Amino acid sequence: MHKTQMGNPDTEGFLLDGPVADGQQLLSSNRVAVWWLSLDEIQDMDWGKLDSLLIEEERERSERFHFDRDRLVYVAAHAACRGLLSYCLGGSPLSWRFSVEDHGKPELVCSPGQPRYRVNISHTRGLAAVALSQEHDIGVDVEWRQRNAPADQLARRMFAESERLRVEAAAGAEKLDLFLGFWTLKEAYVKAIGKGLSQPLDAFAFDLETHEISFRDSLADRPANWHFERYRPGPDYLMALAVRHPDKSSLIVDARPAPLGYLLDLAGSEL
Repeated sequence: MHKTQMGNPDTEGFLLDGPVADGQQLLSSNRVAVWWLSLDEIQDMDWGKLDSLLIEEERERSERFHFDRDRLVYVAAHAACRGLLSYCLGGSPLSWRFSVEDHGKPELVCSPGQPRYRVNISHTRGLAAVALSQEHDIGVDVEWRQRNAPADQLARRMFAESERLRVEAAAGAEKLDLFLGFWTLKEAYVKAIGKGLSQPLDAFAFDLETHEISFRDSLADRPANWHFERYRPGPDYLMALAVRHPDKSSLIVDARPAPLGYLLDLAGSEL
C-alpha cells in the first residue's frame, strides 16, 4: 500500500506550524519531516534563486554535471535540504555545514551540546526529496517509474529470495513497480545505516504490504527498531523512508510537497 502523505497536508501536520523564528524549532526526537520537490513546478526564472541557497562548493559541483537535467535536480535537492533545515530549525540556509562520514555519508555538523540532527536527500529524474530527524538514523530514496531496468536480472543478483520470487512472478508494469518498491525500501535502509555499497542487499528482506524488514542473520539488526513508509509523490515516482527509532508507536512523520514559494522567498532574503 502506498502513502501519498500523512493525513490531509492542508490541515494536518506539524510542518504547518513553520517556518520557525530563530531560537525555535519544529523537530523533536519523535518527529520526522519529509519534503519532495518536483522540477515540473519550477519556472525557468526560479532557478537562479534556488541556486543562491547553495554554498559555493555545491554550486561548483552542480556545474560539473554533463547533462542539464542532472544539474537541475542536484540544485533542487540541495536547495530543498537547506530550506527544510531553516524551515524547521531557523537560521540561514547558507549556515548549514556537512561532514563526510565513513562510506561517504554526509552528516550535518551540529554545535556541541545541541541535538544531533540527521538529514538525507535523494533525487531522480525530475524529483528531489529530503528527510530530517533529530538524533535518529534516517534514509530516503526516490525512483523514476519510467526507467528501463532489467528487473528480473537485478532481483536475482541483489535481492533476497522472497523478494526475487515476487518480482519474477509479476508481469508488465507491475514487475517494475514491485522491483522499485523493494529497491526504494532497501536503498532507504542502507542510506540510514550509512554503510553504502558495503551492505549486501540480499542480507535483509521486506514485506511490501506490512513494510516490515527481516534479516538473514537475526543478530545483524533489530526489526522492531525500524519504521518504514512508502509514498507515491507523483504518478511517475516511488519513494521510501527509513527511520531507526526505539519507540515506533510515538513516531510522527509529516511528509508533503516542499513549499516552493517559501524556498524562493528564503532565497530572496539571502540575496
